[in-house]
Amino acid sequence: MRIEDIKQGLNSFWDSVSEGWQHLRHSASSALTGFKPGERTNLPAKTEVDDMFFMPSGSWSMLGGNLFEDDRRIVVQLEVPGLNKEDLDIEVQDGTLIVRGEKRFEREQSEGRYRVLQCAYGSFRRSVPLPATVVSEQAQATYRNGVLRVELPKAESVPPRKVNVTVN
Repeated sequence: MRIEDIKQGLNSFWDSVSEGWQHLRHSASSALTGFKPGERTNLPAKTEVDDMFFMPSGSWSMLGGNLFEDDRRIVVQLEVPGLNKEDLDIEVQDGTLIVRGEKRFEREQSEGRYRVLQCAYGSFRRSVPLPATVVSEQAQATYRNGVLRVELPKAESVPPRKVNVTVN
C-alpha cells in the first residue's frame, strides 16, 4: 500500500467523523438534558456504587424527541422513560414547550452493591422551541410506554393588512 493511499484513507475517515460529529451536535444538542437530584430522588451514596463515573450530584441524559407540524397543529414527542404521568409538568411559555419532571431511583430489595449506574435520576427541564404560535389552552398530552406526546393546535394566522398612515 502506498503512502498516498493511506493519506487518502485517513482524510476520508476524518471527513466522515467530522461530518458525523457536526450532525450529532446539530440534531441532538437540545436533547442532552441535565438531571439534578432532589429530596425524593432517592439516589444511593457514592460509597454504595462501584462505578467510578457515578456522580450523585447530577447527571446528563438524552431525552430524544420528534417535532411534527402540519397546517393545523404541532405535535411534540419526547422520550422520558421511567416516569409516571403524574411526575410530568408541561407548560407553554413564550413560544416554547417546557417539560419538567423527576425520575426517582428505585432500590433493589436484596443485599448487594451497584456495579454500574448509568441511568439519569433527578429533576429535569427540557425546552422545545415551537415553530409557530399555538393555542396553549387547547393543548393535549398523553404518556404511553415512556413517550410523552403533546399536541398543540396552531393559532389562526391573521393575514397582513395594509394600513395607510397620515403624516401630520
